[in-house]
Amino acid sequence: MSATAPDPLDDSRAPLTRERTHLADSRAALRAMREDVEALDIKDVTANWVNAAVLTRQIDDRIKALADLSDTPLFFGRLDYLHAPGAEQAEGAEGEKFYIGRRHVHDADGDPMVIDWRAPVSQPFYRASKKDPMDVGLRRRFGYTGGELTAYEDEHLSDPSETAATSKLLQQEIERPRVGPMRDIVATIQPEQDEIVRSGLGGTVCVQGGPGTGKTAVGLHRVAYLLYAHRERLARTGTLVIGPNRSFLHYIEQVLPALGELSVQQATVDDLVAQVEVRGTDEARTAVLKGDARMAEVLRRALYAQVTMPTEPIMVVRGSRRWRVPAYELEKIVRELLGREIRYGAARDALPQRIAHAVLVQMERAGEAPDDRVQDAVARNSAVKAAVKAVWPPADPAKLVLRLLSDGEFLAEHAAGILDEDEQKAVLWAKPVRSVKSAKWSSADAVLIDEAADLIQRTHSLGHVVLDEAQDLSPMQYRAVGRRCTTGSATVLGDLAQGTTPWATRSWDEALAHLGKGDGVIEELTAGFRVPTDVITYASRLLPHIAPGLTPVASVRENPGFFEVRAVDGVAEVVSACEELLRNEGSTGLIAADARVPALAEALTAAGIGFLAPGEETTEATRLTLVPASLAKGLEYDYVVLDEPRSVVDGEPDERTGLRRLYVALTRAVSGLIVAHTGPLPEQLTA
Repeated sequence: MSATAPDPLDDSRAPLTRERTHLADSRAALRAMREDVEALDIKDVTANWVNAAVLTRQIDDRIKALADLSDTPLFFGRLDYLHAPGAEQAEGAEGEKFYIGRRHVHDADGDPMVIDWRAPVSQPFYRASKKDPMDVGLRRRFGYTGGELTAYEDEHLSDPSETAATSKLLQQEIERPRVGPMRDIVATIQPEQDEIVRSGLGGTVCVQGGPGTGKTAVGLHRVAYLLYAHRERLARTGTLVIGPNRSFLHYIEQVLPALGELSVQQATVDDLVAQVEVRGTDEARTAVLKGDARMAEVLRRALYAQVTMPTEPIMVVRGSRRWRVPAYELEKIVRELLGREIRYGAARDALPQRIAHAVLVQMERAGEAPDDRVQDAVARNSAVKAAVKAVWPPADPAKLVLRLLSDGEFLAEHAAGILDEDEQKAVLWAKPVRSVKSAKWSSADAVLIDEAADLIQRTHSLGHVVLDEAQDLSPMQYRAVGRRCTTGSATVLGDLAQGTTPWATRSWDEALAHLGKGDGVIEELTAGFRVPTDVITYASRLLPHIAPGLTPVASVRENPGFFEVRAVDGVAEVVSACEELLRNEGSTGLIAADARVPALAEALTAAGIGFLAPGEETTEATRLTLVPASLAKGLEYDYVVLDEPRSVVDGEPDERTGLRRLYVALTRAVSGLIVAHTGPLPEQLTA
């Protein structure tokens, strides 16, 4: 492998000059593509204002997707294909060069100047090796300073005399300091990551990945790839990214737009089930029980218990004729609908039509010739409506859950054989609640209401859902997510060692079963690209205590990073540690137990150090974020000061959860970590 990094201002070296010229020409071509879209006149091509509004929005999205960000490289690599005589031809002409970038760019004649990283012809950039060059003679990587091309590095895959070596530009890109939200990783995707990214739309993939393995980025890039490969289908069915909290979603929200994808929605699980206002909280045991998958059967029993068998016939009057449907025939209709196991609401909607059909059969036997209009009229008959209301009453999901949680006898009736008496008492509210609006619903209650709503009317299904930090979901929350992709697929991302809820996932097989994707494929990422070797080695001391049997992350970074365990004398020295790390380039996070955050905030303010809350975008002026340990998951900073590890552990309801929270906090640093403590460290770290 050969690398070239000349003076950025010295254009005397021909290869770099040619590459810079191609970059300038490509930017000009992208600008022309954007101008062509901006110049489109749709006045004479739309039939009405609705079509015009839709087309205008599509054009606006296309213009945004063609934006040229000055500090983002338009292309980051080049492939020179080599076709030997008689060999299988790769895509493209013999000897042709392809520049690989974040989006497709073509010239005025339609010839490609930059190839989208998702195109099949781009795949060898990520997969080709000395052992399998994939018809590539040369792979070239480019180095940038800001938006200016300053270096290139060549790898001659077909040259047996050149030994394989680690790409220095690749390492530099991985270890580059970060300011602002999460970046895309299109220039640094590794072969094992690329296999997941390019896996098909039809199957669900679950990715187990420790800190710094890039699982979140892999999930987001898989969405971008699927939108490229199946754009029309996903445009109809939709895509959704689900994260653990708003701070996390804000942190990742720029990744897909940077790749030209603007249509993907983002939400938390709480957003998905927000049919009632959440104002209450549950004790840990209560929350675990409400999140247990057994509650789905309790809800189903309670809902369908409202259906009663008819005991009286129906008399339908039409003109001078009366038509009688006996009770036994009505019961047969009701039992048939129950046996079909369709949604409660759909069955209720079908019931009047079934009754009307029974009346029409009698009419035909009497010599009449009724049509569909007569059947619809009979279905709307007041006697039919009254019978349907009595036999199959309308149901409200919130009212159903309200009764279950406030009426002990009702709960006992439908939880018999599912929840024991102690569990029923734990689920019941201490005081009865009068109405849905006055109830102090918890997050777990909202999930139960969502389950009940799906029993009544089917939840709309999307084409693909990405579920990140999935290890913290309860079985009922998995079911809520699964309802959003019953006819689609999912990408599930998480780390069992980072589960910090009392109901944290025990195994991915179990999680996929609750999601309704039991045939999903489980992949494991074990190569760590973001967390320094010394840091991940220290944090991995906790694994035997929090996730025995899980493969530790092995850092593949050449730079071991900065790591220090420092005994301090109070908050002032913690602030000093932050000041020390802020002298370096990049972002700094101060992570602490939630209870200690106010005191640290006060100390930072007194020292004149500006800081941000998690999710707020860092700037050159303000590069310090004060992070409660409960919100640290999924976030990354160049440098981290971890305050008082023992307090992080003690801040959780049990030691195992506390140690998992500590594991998360220890693994947020990309370049350096200072562990600051006044009291003793947890023994699991010192053993």
